Amino acid sequence: MAETTGIKVASNLPIISIAPWLNGADAPGRLSTAAALHAACLEFGFFYLDISSFVDPEEPEELAKLAREFFSLPQEEKDKIWLGHQDHARGYARLKENVTNGKADNHEAIDLYRPVEQPDKTKPLWGENQWPTLPQFREKYEVWIHKMKVLGMAVMEAMSVGLGMRPDEWDQLRTQVDDSFWVMRIIGYPPLPNDEDGFSCGAHKDYGCLTFLWADPTRNALQVFLPEPFVAVENPGHAPVEEGIERGAWISADPISGCVVCNIGEMWEIWTQGLYKSTLHRVIHRGSNYRFVSIPFFFEPNFNAVVAPLPAAKRLQQDDSQKKPAGTYSPTVYGDFLLKKVGGNFAQGKGKYD
Repeated sequence: MAETTGIKVASNLPIISIAPWLNGADAPGRLSTAAALHAACLEFGFFYLDISSFVDPEEPEELAKLAREFFSLPQEEKDKIWLGHQDHARGYARLKENVTNGKADNHEAIDLYRPVEQPDKTKPLWGENQWPTLPQFREKYEVWIHKMKVLGMAVMEAMSVGLGMRPDEWDQLRTQVDDSFWVMRIIGYPPLPNDEDGFSCGAHKDYGCLTFLWADPTRNALQVFLPEPFVAVENPGHAPVEEGIERGAWISADPISGCVVCNIGEMWEIWTQGLYKSTLHRVIHRGSNYRFVSIPFFFEPNFNAVVAPLPAAKRLQQDDSQKKPAGTYSPTVYGDFLLKKVGGNFAQGKGKYD
């Protein structure tokens, strides 16, 4: 990272191998990985995770192929699993059905959540997942879900070490995420018209714990907002001051083979009392390919987890070399927080991130 007239310059987001935390407790490199995660969360809230030792690169490519098959079906076929048939959260969301910041998002998606006991589609988030009937669709995606849950626990443990948590403190935090109320979206983005002033997905922060995003090789679609003092070297002429957003620069987080893009959600802001920040991001797809596919997996706390500032974060903030708390962070029951965000949002005509 270079210095230019007092401004830190970020040429790209960090790439961190998570292999040491997936290869057993005696694997070398665990401490350096934990330190790298801590630094990335302090500075960016976004980074690449190298998972090439954990996932065959052909596996997510097969998932994208299946997604394109589904999105290419006639509308009436896709509508058979429309989210309105369940709890208005689980199932197929039509093109422009979701809204962010008052504008329709130019994408369609399948939304899946952790299965619940005694499902009831009249209760927000408590319905049943709806799967396409395409051969092997559900089977292959369920394998991916399992791997992302394993990845989530590994990253959480590594982050606990990076934050300076004691083993007993990690044991306590683990009980808040060991039955993750995960979410997965399978998203198809047709190109935006050149005169379109909307977004494929508008600027927002993720509100959970960790997001693992695999995307096809489309470039310049996913964009991450870096507030000053960070400016992107590869895009220095595009640092707009947007209404309601602080001064800074949007940089592209293009896919890297063997990696997923990872970002932290708002629960990490509470856990760290503002030491880590959830970062704004958006999607603007104007490419020539008909449909850009991305598969974000959201590794979230348990539904009933009480998320509160961690003692390790408080200890760090007593050190003058660390940031001071940016505000008051009250304990939050994750399920209640989630329900306020997405419970029945489509039925009410609201957006997921409004």
